[in-house]
Amino acid sequence: MIYLLLLLQQLISSSTHLVAKNVTITLHPTTVVLIRGLFTCVAFGIYVLIRRSKVRTIDREDIPRLLLLGLINMPINQLLFIWGVKYTTAPNASLAYALTPAFVVILLLMFRKEHPGWKRLLGVVVAFVGAAIVLVDRGAVLSSEQTLGNVMVLGASMSWAGFTVLGRPMVAKYGPVYATALTFFAGLALYIPVWALIPIHDPAIALTDETWLATWSQLFYLGVITSGVGYGLWYYALNHMDAGRVAVFNNLQPIITSVLALIIFGTEPTPLFLVGGVIALVGVIITQRG
Repeated sequence: MIYLLLLLQQLISSSTHLVAKNVTITLHPTTVVLIRGLFTCVAFGIYVLIRRSKVRTIDREDIPRLLLLGLINMPINQLLFIWGVKYTTAPNASLAYALTPAFVVILLLMFRKEHPGWKRLLGVVVAFVGAAIVLVDRGAVLSSEQTLGNVMVLGASMSWAGFTVLGRPMVAKYGPVYATALTFFAGLALYIPVWALIPIHDPAIALTDETWLATWSQLFYLGVITSGVGYGLWYYALNHMDAGRVAVFNNLQPIITSVLALIIFGTEPTPLFLVGGVIALVGVIITQRG
């Protein structure tokens, strides 16, 4: 069951690259992050109100970690990702997130002194190679005009690894959904001052012009589905598996993103795409069995 939920989470996350790329064509990334966060907090706020008799009080000693997770969540991860994907391609963003398992392993070694074992390390490498093959086939390139965007989405991938490793104790203590909600509440509170200080160069006309329905629908999807459901499923998986095994599923994200693009645009998969997809899947299996 947990593997099916992780596959659903990766399907949601994979669609984020395409939706975010599209919505930032008409809206400034800072505006997208703000409205996305508002949608997410409203959704989680309703959940907390419904479950208020069952949620536990936040222990004082956990507040610094929750604030750190909130900082990593919105002002760092989401802002870097949404802004970065505007200046790079969806395949490049997927490639950056395919590196998340490697960043998770590094953090585990640094902060927990854990060694994941050679089988898991091999699985991470194999899965990344497969993902890279798929993305090169789908047009991922490191061209100079995309350098800024590539660096930003790489930073987002690093911060996602930190969000994964540092968040696990909170998940174990407060539960996956409530812990996710708390990181968003803290993240939005920390992001609003950042948003106010960053100069916004567009008047957000897309929110009210003839395309308003499509724009608001995409923002709703990013806020409620990819942030609310997607982040919740990620933390739910962390409550049942260790960070390394969960993170390696990000190597399936490029394949799923490419499949979605194939479905939307109607292109045929190439032999190289199929080979890369199989290699990535083998890497995930090796890591799970390690």
